[in-house]
Amino acid sequence: MSTKHVPLISSGVAGPLGLLHLPRLWQKALLGALGKLADGYGDISPGYDHMVLGAIGIDPEKTRAFIREKKPTYTQFEAWVRAYPGVKLDKATIFKNNVAIQGYIHKDEVRKGVLSAVGLPDDGSVNPGAVDINNLDDWQEFHRSVVS
Repeated sequence: MSTKHVPLISSGVAGPLGLLHLPRLWQKALLGALGKLADGYGDISPGYDHMVLGAIGIDPEKTRAFIREKKPTYTQFEAWVRAYPGVKLDKATIFKNNVAIQGYIHKDEVRKGVLSAVGLPDDGSVNPGAVDINNLDDWQEFHRSVVS
């Protein structure tokens, strides 16, 4: 079994703050800080990570530095987010972020590649939302890393 881990918290999961993807961002960054993030995954990288942090006004590099230095639990991470100077955690900002996360659609080649890798047809029968496509990709990678 691999000593590196595929992050299995979905981007469709929110913590107590209500921000989708924030728990996954934390998990990936923590695994990255420990050198345990599976190959091919970024810790605080462009995409959903930057979308969420940008939406609430938090610097990605400061986030990475905090997680690498403190290795916080999830609730400790959320406390840091709440205390971040100028952070925007009003309901409208959180709602707008969550809609953006849920509504994001990968480019055709990404969707086609993931569906092909997991053995599903690209015939419109699978929800094309990036959260669901990413879940399929994670689950395939998890299976490969555990079974191989």
